[in-house]
Amino acid sequence: MNRYDVVVIGGGHAGTEAAALAARRGARVLLLTQNLETIGQMSCNPAIGGIAKGTVAREVDALGGIMSRATDRACIQFRMLNRSKGPAVWSPRAQCDRGLYRRAVRHLLERQPQIEFLQGTVARLLVSSGRVDGVETLNGIIIRARSIVVTAGTFLRGRIHQGLHTQIPAGRAGDPPSTEMAQDIESYGLTVSRFKTGTPPRVDGRSVALDRLELQSGDQDPFWFSFYERSPRPEQRPCYLTYTGPQLRDIVQRHLNASALYGGAIASRGPRYCPSIEDKIVKFPHAERHQVFLEPEGLDTSEMYVNGLSTSLPPDVQLGFLRTIQGMESVTMTRAGYAIEYDFFPPTQLLPTLESKAVAGLFFAGQVNGTTGYEEAAAQGVLAGLNAAGRALGEGPVEISRSNAFLGVLVDDLVNRGVDEPYRLFTSRSEYRLLLRQDNALRRLLPLADDLNLLTEEELKSASERLDSEERVRSDAECTTISPHLANPVLSSCDSATIREPTRVADLARRPEVPLHDLLQALGRAPDGQVAEWADIELKYAGYLAKERAAALRLAEMDHLEMPIGIDYPGLTTLSTECREKLDKIRPRSLGQASRIPGVSRSDVQNLVFEVIKQRRSLVSRETLES
Repeated sequence: MNRYDVVVIGGGHAGTEAAALAARRGARVLLLTQNLETIGQMSCNPAIGGIAKGTVAREVDALGGIMSRATDRACIQFRMLNRSKGPAVWSPRAQCDRGLYRRAVRHLLERQPQIEFLQGTVARLLVSSGRVDGVETLNGIIIRARSIVVTAGTFLRGRIHQGLHTQIPAGRAGDPPSTEMAQDIESYGLTVSRFKTGTPPRVDGRSVALDRLELQSGDQDPFWFSFYERSPRPEQRPCYLTYTGPQLRDIVQRHLNASALYGGAIASRGPRYCPSIEDKIVKFPHAERHQVFLEPEGLDTSEMYVNGLSTSLPPDVQLGFLRTIQGMESVTMTRAGYAIEYDFFPPTQLLPTLESKAVAGLFFAGQVNGTTGYEEAAAQGVLAGLNAAGRALGEGPVEISRSNAFLGVLVDDLVNRGVDEPYRLFTSRSEYRLLLRQDNALRRLLPLADDLNLLTEEELKSASERLDSEERVRSDAECTTISPHLANPVLSSCDSATIREPTRVADLARRPEVPLHDLLQALGRAPDGQVAEWADIELKYAGYLAKERAAALRLAEMDHLEMPIGIDYPGLTTLSTECREKLDKIRPRSLGQASRIPGVSRSDVQNLVFEVIKQRRSLVSRETLES
């Protein structure tokens, strides 16, 4: 009989991280997916990172995940977004070679002997006495497991739309949906809803007049997403920028009734922050133009991703509007864009460990929780994988606070607030975004990775050396003075006031416009740019960081105040009716979690504290009488 500690269903970005982290925690893992050739597939834009997402990718890496390592192996253009703004919103982004990324993911997974692979489609879960016992595939294979992680992405009853009349049952273009498993999970009492997302067309870059478009080159300085490895960089490629115009707007307006979205074929809610071109034209009718980015799909192909033109219009209409764009008048469309509808399970049905409240040992991660984006999926995969392994091995749960990682913000938002549209992370979702930066992800999460024994000795050594180097840079800046002769050329180049006498490097680096790295370089010291970045930010924002750390400690105190098990929320008449309904539905584990549920006011939180104290006193009194 096939028996594993953890079975992961799905080989996308959530599934691969769930398998990797469950294995790192010591579980024997089976990665079960419909097609082994598409493990790690980038179904939409072949890019990793961006606003908040780049930080999440580095958090996944800090815990031992594979996304950043695969990105480094596949990166064909890197840019640090928002360099002109504060460090809280600096965002690493890599355009990837789609094929290299997929192969890197498979290779990284196969380096872990605890992971096995099987191609197949799950027909039903095996559940006994309210907890999972395994799965059965469509071809009758029974696999026993103590924990199951469902990461089916858009495959659960997925349906592709191109116009009103083309509707294809599919998890993504070319792959069949998973219908039986969706129906089976629903039978256990979980609520199911529908969302939609979409992709733009792809084009043959040879048919585009690239010399007429705005060139977007990547950063020259090398950057590695992974803290543990420095893989060789592939050949770098540029992206290109162009714009829509009045002709495209007219074509879309004339054919709105043929759009699956506006013609009535789709009723599901889509992502507000990644609108289709139909949405852009309808909601911003006076906009003269919209940006269109042409991004390479890989080094071995001329195909390009047309970022900014997601659509559910018929293919002939897509080709028509593509040819109205400057530089694309004679373009060849290689793949038409499409919208896709799919099932998801509202995440308020989950514990903060991403385990289902309805079935013990059943975990959900990725788009099945109502999110969108590779990085959001990977983050959930990490937490679900760790907890699925912990459940199977009899070890404690893992929860990550919102003050310690964007991963924590993501999960806390999902399980407490739920979703009414596909959820995407932004830096603005975190009240501690200055603490949750991409440069300090390792420093924040290494203690947890070490405590759970997720890293090899070599990885731990590499991480410790990295953090020691960062501390040395800050210490050098605090202890070293620099002469006017060496400092003033740097200060002048930054339009900063020059000095007349030797000054501590740290004092000059505290000026917002002066890079610490350049000052140390002027002294003949050339620390790695990524290593110097942490010290530079810590010096410049010391006061703000101290305030945020104090606020995070107050949040931690509330999160440590546990709610009594089995508390009768409907009977707490001092709370508002809405508050009692929400608390009874979510069943928060701590006062901090309760305070973040929509509909729970500050006065409700205060009254809840009194109710908990009263219940605890009553319990103590009863125990005293009984003794």
